[in-house]
Amino acid sequence: MGKFGEHLQTADWKSEKHVPVIEAPDEVQAGEPFVVNLMVGKEIAHPNTTEHHIRWIRLYFQPAGGKFSYEIASCEFNAHGEAAKGPNTGPVYTEPQALCKVKLNESGTLYALSFCNIHGLWEAAHDIQVVE
Repeated sequence: MGKFGEHLQTADWKSEKHVPVIEAPDEVQAGEPFVVNLMVGKEIAHPNTTEHHIRWIRLYFQPAGGKFSYEIASCEFNAHGEAAKGPNTGPVYTEPQALCKVKLNESGTLYALSFCNIHGLWEAAHDIQVVE
């Protein structure tokens, strides 16, 4: 039996439409809020149809040298053109993008996971340095 992490896929988001993108500073001030922009499909648009879509993005923080990760945010995308008339006839679609305001007291790594209903789990990472 394998480990869950063995099922996480990763690639360069500039060439793979499923990889979550983490836009955040490389360096932040301790205890000062900053914005993290999460998205899927920055360079190559991901389909957003009833049949093929991104369901969610989650953001985690792993302190440098720390044992445990911390979940920062979870954003679900629930409208993909579904309607009683049939697939892709609905009045609303959500795009897989979310903004989070975060404060850190330690350096570490931000991790994003995204889930495509057809192609599974994808991950990305962004190292962030905290200065006093």
